[in-house]
Amino acid sequence: MMVELKGRNYREIKGMPYVRREFIPGAPQTKIAKFSVGTPSQDYDLKLELRAKGRAQIRHNAIEAARVAANKKLSEIGEGNYHLLVKIYPHVVLRENKMIATAGADRLQEGMRRAFGKPIGLAARVEIDTLILELNMKKESLGKAKEAFKVAASKLPIKTYMREIPLKQVLLEEKG
Repeated sequence: MMVELKGRNYREIKGMPYVRREFIPGAPQTKIAKFSVGTPSQDYDLKLELRAKGRAQIRHNAIEAARVAANKKLSEIGEGNYHLLVKIYPHVVLRENKMIATAGADRLQEGMRRAFGKPIGLAARVEIDTLILELNMKKESLGKAKEAFKVAASKLPIKTYMREIPLKQVLLEEKG
């Protein structure tokens, strides 16, 4: 029987990030299918942002689950009425030193206490106020958008908050 470690074991940021893929044999691929969903357009009224309240590592399968959940809720307002962007990229390789519990053993294997481990997944490191998801949409669909982000936030291992920005104001700030 294999003892499987959960995502919460990798949530805390510890040590240097393990990111140099040219030195990592068998580094896993990201599970995020699309980083941009919907229709990019210039005529959206609002930008809704999902931001992190704390520091953590978010695994790639959690990011994908949040994207899929948000996209599913947003599909009710129509594909051409929003543009959802995943703004973080999972580039930190997570390692695990797999311990086995055999049928006859009365305790877990303990050998090689500080072993290096094999690559098992990817994570994105986020700091306080890091932008995770961004959604451009029309004013009428704000209720559905907030609902979609609430569902997406439930898939993430950290507390988040939403910020809405009128896009006309964003365009004026960029020009000025």
